[in-house]
Amino acid sequence: MIVLGFDTATQATAVGLRLGDGTTLQASDDPAEGERPGHATRLLGLARQLLDEAAVGWSELERIAVGVGPGRFTGLRVGIATARGLAQSLKSGVVGVSSLGALARPAGEHAEAVLAVIDARRGEVFAAAYLAGQESTPAGAVAPGALKDLTAVAAGPWLAVGDGAVRYRTYLEGAGIEVPDAGSGLHTIAGAAVCELGAASEAQALEAVLPDYRRRPDAEVALERVAVPVAAATFAGVPVPGAPAGAPREGGR
Repeated sequence: MIVLGFDTATQATAVGLRLGDGTTLQASDDPAEGERPGHATRLLGLARQLLDEAAVGWSELERIAVGVGPGRFTGLRVGIATARGLAQSLKSGVVGVSSLGALARPAGEHAEAVLAVIDARRGEVFAAAYLAGQESTPAGAVAPGALKDLTAVAAGPWLAVGDGAVRYRTYLEGAGIEVPDAGSGLHTIAGAAVCELGAASEAQALEAVLPDYRRRPDAEVALERVAVPVAAATFAGVPVPGAPAGAPREGGR
């Protein structure tokens, strides 16, 4: 089965092309610190690069596999919309796979017990524990100090990977969990892993491939923080800078 797989759950854009003989080509775009992710501008270009390298046409793709998170909200939307669009236009199968599962897969070649950790910002991480390649604790958004609790399912030794593991290395190493050097490829999601998981899974209906957010989007939370004090001030009849002119005041006529 020829599978095009990609993941946009983190800053990086990872793409893989699994050929019929089981070999896989990979390409990625990993922005430098401080640069914006290039998911929307780089994803299809990287895919086209791999197809050209393998002399495979778009119409020959049998399945599209996409990482559905958890991860960065904007990135997930770009990746999933692209996967659904390609599958619909090419009439190929499509399947969503766990971004944490894809992150943990290569690390499983180095350790039996793996903790996959993606930086969720807001002082949290998205994380899940894997034993022998199988998820042993469900993915969720947790505080860095709670990561050690996810490893209670087995004695270890544990290996933690991902940009969240790099950022919160102190918490992990303090709990006796190994974290590879920051430059290790184990900290990035591999396109090959997305392809492997996609090839091993059942195809899904287009509408079933959805983002796995695991918490409310940042923009929604920010809007709520603004909306609550504005609503309270409006009710009290207090002018609010930046509020729409002529907005109704629930506290008066």
